[in-house]
This record gives sequence, structure tokens and C-alpha cells, in this order.
Amino acid sequence: MDVMGDKATLLETGRFARVDEFVRPTADFMRPSGRDASGEADEVAEAAAEEVRQRLAAEAGDVEAMSVLGAMLLRRGDLDGAEPHLRAATAAGDRAAANNLGVLLHQRGYADEAAGWWRIAAVAGSVAAAHALGRHHRERGDEPAAEYWLRQSAEQGHVLGAYALADLLELRGDADAERWMRAAAERGHREAAYRMARTLDRTGGPEGDARDTDDGVGAAAPEEAEQWYRQAAARGHRRAALHLGAILEKRGELKEAGRWYLTSAKDGEARAACALGFLLRDAGDTESAAVWWLRAAQDGDGNAANALGALHAQRGETQSAERWYRAAMEAGDDNGAYNLALLCAAQRRTAQAEQWYRRAAYAGHREAANALAILLLQVGDAAGAEPWFSKAAEAGSVDAAFNLGILYAGRGEHAVALRCYERAAAAGHTEAALQVGIARLRERDDRDAERYLRCAAGAGSAEAAYRLATVLDARRPAASEHELGESAHEKTECEEWYERAASQGHRRAQVRVGMLAAARGDVVGAARWYREAAEAGSRNGAFNLGLLLAREGSEPEAAVWWARAADAGHGRAALRLALVYARRGELAEGQRWADRAVSLGPAEVAERAGRLRDALLEELSA
Repeated sequence: MDVMGDKATLLETGRFARVDEFVRPTADFMRPSGRDASGEADEVAEAAAEEVRQRLAAEAGDVEAMSVLGAMLLRRGDLDGAEPHLRAATAAGDRAAANNLGVLLHQRGYADEAAGWWRIAAVAGSVAAAHALGRHHRERGDEPAAEYWLRQSAEQGHVLGAYALADLLELRGDADAERWMRAAAERGHREAAYRMARTLDRTGGPEGDARDTDDGVGAAAPEEAEQWYRQAAARGHRRAALHLGAILEKRGELKEAGRWYLTSAKDGEARAACALGFLLRDAGDTESAAVWWLRAAQDGDGNAANALGALHAQRGETQSAERWYRAAMEAGDDNGAYNLALLCAAQRRTAQAEQWYRRAAYAGHREAANALAILLLQVGDAAGAEPWFSKAAEAGSVDAAFNLGILYAGRGEHAVALRCYERAAAAGHTEAALQVGIARLRERDDRDAERYLRCAAGAGSAEAAYRLATVLDARRPAASEHELGESAHEKTECEEWYERAASQGHRRAQVRVGMLAAARGDVVGAARWYREAAEAGSRNGAFNLGLLLAREGSEPEAAVWWARAADAGHGRAALRLALVYARRGELAEGQRWADRAVSLGPAEVAERAGRLRDALLEELSA
């Protein structure tokens, strides 16, 4: 249950702050808000005149005047002046005076005597006195008596009585609490409206189904919660304004969200000031964001302190960043220690980074546990890294589950590694899905492999896109032909995945896309893809580009690319070079490349290169 601001003491209920609530409606001395200086002076004068009139009437024996005068003096804080008038009116049977006399005595510290007068007034029908008496009994621990008097007050329409009764019943888990909380909220009690909204948030939101019924109550709960937040916020409830702002921000109504955050922040809600800062930052106004973050951080908001630290870190102001990260830690925000560790790691202060990672990790920060494990792994402490990876993974860190899989795979424990990859993949980790897909391919489970590879490829993995394309490519039927003998070409799904991988820089995919382009006669497209792959270091790309250039009559340029491919270990490229030099009559150079082709293979190439080498050797020996 949330701790509500007006639950703590009797004073905070409004019982003492609004003494006029307990007197008859003759208090026309109450002043409206929004006055200018002259208007306020006139009202002060009018109130003074009214007090004189009431005093004269009271001295003449008017019981109602005694009650009103006592209430006026009590409200002003003149307890000594108010008491005789209230006692006189109470003795004459005025219930409002009896109630206010109870208030006066309670302020003097005579709680039991105050309760006696409240009882007299409540029995006489004062709903305000019944409410006060109920609160008195509750503070004394007498819940049955408290419930009796609060119910008397609530059933006669007293707003504070309804709220106090709802609060008492809610603490006991009584289902009737909601009815009275709703009654208080409907009559304008802002805290009741806020608590109604919070209850609906907990039981009727996306994560709760306690209110889901066939009549659509569950579906309507978020809208009803928003209405109660609006009512409470409009009456000045700062936390309601904060929650309303969050609802509107989530819905994309940023301008109105900002207005409610501003209202709440101005009333002293640090979380609203922090949220307003993030809204302003996202809108590009970093300077204004920093002002609100500073205000929230000074009020103890750790999230705002972290935001300020990150802002200073981005500017290269590491000392200021560290100071705010430490402030976040002091505010109880574990992200402060984690961010401080990241700052130290960026500065190569490894020992300090480890210290702060450990602090955050011991506090349950899962990403800090994962980062600590990585740090330990980097310094060769695999045994120390493993338990932190495990702890982070168990706490829900997807990266940690993946990293744990890498750790097990490095030890040769592939079955355990696969289980870790599967856990991470189920949570949406792209590289983990790729690893599971590769494992399924090794197991020849192409259908399951395809499912994982699609997930990884769809999330942007070039390797997954290439491997998915190869799976689909293997299933393609032989190409059909038109009646005139021209190959029909309709881009298949596997080609689309090849192209996606190629556009992301995947060299084997680039070679494959080049081959597909060459097969349909697109020499320019094929050359472009082969060249991209070759320039990125693909020996197959360089070899194929050489073949294409040779067919187009550019054998000298082709030889350049074959040389690059052969130097990278491509046997066929070396054999092609040997043939080029043999035709040119450069027998020694031809023999050198033939020797290279023999050593590089594969077997078929080595055999042909061997025959060519022997022939060149005979020619050189003749």
C-alpha cells in the first residue's frame, strides 16, 4: 500500500486546518483566493467588523454568536480567547461549539477530554465530530470504535469520514473499502481520487487481470484510472500529476505530459522534475533539462543525478560526472555505481571499475554483474567470471545468458552452451538466435534452423541473413526456361536475403549475389559485387572478378585480382596465373605460380598444376 500524505497525523487530515468546516454556515469572513492588495485589506476590515458584531451578540447572550466567535478565534490561533466562548456555547447545547472545543483541547494536548466533547457533538449529530472521534479511536488502537464513528460520519456524507473509513477498511482487507474510497473521491477528496487511480492501475492495467470480466471492466480500468488521476491532479495532488504525465507521455501526448510534469515538479515532486528533464532532453533542450535534473537531484532523486552524470560525461567533464554518479549512489540508486564503473573503465582505471561493478552487482544490478564478469574474463579469470554471468542471467540479463554460452562453448561444453543460447534467443538476443540456428544446421534440423535464423536475420544479423539464404537456396528447384530458350528470372526469397547480407558487407553473400547477377547476364552488377567483396578481403571475390574481367578481354587486370586471390591462398587463382604467364612465354614465373597452386590445392587443382609445372620445367631444360 502506498503511504499517503494525509494519513500520518490528525493535523494532516484537515481537521485543524479547516476549523470553519465544523461551525454553522455563517462564516462569511472566509476569504477567496486571487485577491489584490486593496481587496485583501477590505476583507480584513470586513472580518474585523464581523468579529466585533459577533462579540457584541455573544456578550448579549447569543449562543450562535458565541460559537461563531469561538471558531473565529480558534482559527486565528487565539486558544485562550476562543475557549470561554466555545465552552459557553457548548453548555447551551451548540454541537458545532462542542466539536470545536474538542479541536481546541486536542491542540492543547488534552486528547481524552477532546474526545469527550467530540462524543457529545457526534451524538448530537455532528458528522465532523464523528469523524474526529473515529480518528481519535483509531490512533488509540480501538478499531471497532473507530469504524463505528467513521461509518456514522461517512454515511451522513462527510468526505473526510468516508476517506478515513475507506483507509481503515483497506488496511484490514475489507472489500467494502473501495466503495467508501470511491465515495470520498466522487465528493472531491483528492487523496481518495489518487488512491482509486493507483488501485485501478494495479488491478486493471495490462499486467493485471483481477478486474477482467465479460462486461469490459478490465478494459475500462486504465481509462478510469486516468480520470481519477486527472481529478486528483486538478486539485493539486502532485503525485497524481506525476502519474498522469507518465500516462500521457507513454501515449505520445508529450506537450500535455510536460504540463503535468511541470505542475508536479513545481509542487516539489522530484520524480516529476526528473521526468520533465528527460522530456526536454529528448526535445533537444539539454540546458533546460539540466536545470530540472539539478533540482530533482538536489531533492534526492538518484535517477536525475545519474542523468546529470551522463550529461557531464558526454561533455568530457569526468570529475563532475563522477560527483553526480556518487550522489546517485548516496540516494540509493545502484545505477550510480554501475555508471561510475563504466566511467572508470573508459579511463582504463580497471581496479576502480571492478570495485564499482562489484558494488552494483552485490546490490542486484544485473548489467553490472554481467560487466564485472566480462572484466574478469578479460584479465583471464574465467572461474571468477562464471558465477557473475550466472547471477546476471538468472536476474534476466539476456547478454549475460549469451556470454555464459560463449564461456561454456570455449570449454567445449556445447550442450550447456546451447541451452544458454536458447535462453538468450527466447528473450530476443540476435547473436544467440544465430548460434542456435547454426547448431540446428549442424544437427541437420533445417526447419528449426530456419526459424532461429529468420529471427536473427530479421533483427539485422548479416551472417544469419546469409545462412538463411543458403538454407532456402538449397531448396530451390532447378531454374525453368522460356520457350525461346531465355532463362526466366524472378527474384526469390533466398536472393533477397543474400542481397540483404551483401548490403551489410557480408563478403560471402556479396560473392553469391555477384554469381547470381552473372548467371542472369548482369555483368556490371556482378563486377560491382565481386569488387566489393574482393576489396574487403574476399579471395573468392577477387578470383571471380578476375574470371569476369578475363572473359571481357581485360586479362592484365584479371591477373592483378588473381594475384591478390592467390596470395590469400586461392589455389585456382594461382593456377590461372601460371597459365597466363605460360602463354606469355614467361616460363619461370609460370612455374613459380604452378608450384604455388600445387601447394594450395585442392587435389584437382594440384594435379593440373603439377602437370603444367612439369611441362614448363621440361621447356626450361630444353
